[in-house]
Amino acid sequence: MTTALDPAAPLVFDTTELRGAGTMMHIAREIPAPEAYGLEAVFAVPKGAVLDLDITLTGVSEGVLAAGQVEAVAEGECARCLAPVQDALSVEVQELYAYEGSVTEATTEADEIMRLEGDLLDLEPAVRDALVLAMPVTPLCRPDCPGLCAECGVPWDELPDDHVHETVDPRWAGLEKLRLAGNDGESK
Repeated sequence: MTTALDPAAPLVFDTTELRGAGTMMHIAREIPAPEAYGLEAVFAVPKGAVLDLDITLTGVSEGVLAAGQVEAVAEGECARCLAPVQDALSVEVQELYAYEGSVTEATTEADEIMRLEGDLLDLEPAVRDALVLAMPVTPLCRPDCPGLCAECGVPWDELPDDHVHETVDPRWAGLEKLRLAGNDGESK
């Protein structure tokens, strides 16, 4: 397998020093998100947003175990009122990266476990997946957000308590026209 990873990418780490079981490397740094994580039009950690990493890489007999915490801020809009929303995400990441030719690589399917490419470990898929899975399916500005008025589209929080729209049942619309026409005849 040829190495396709860019060793200079912010979430790619060289694990050459971790070839012995029990050896460790601690990574504590802030990096920009290499791409947007989530649905940019709805709710996402934007590209370039700060990812705060606190990860320990540990050499194990079958590869390298990456475990720790990642923090980021996701932003988007409230699903009910469309107001801007920000949410601080804090997720745990734990992933085993198997050495090429290891027993783990031979006994698992390609999509069951992450693989090292040479001595390079790409933490980006694990970080992306953990952050996206921690995002709310329906982001809200607050749990009791009343949303928008269905008639005029203005957020309920901006409307007076007595806000209503006169609606005429379409089945009675013809009678309403007659009533209005009768009122016009009386005023003449």
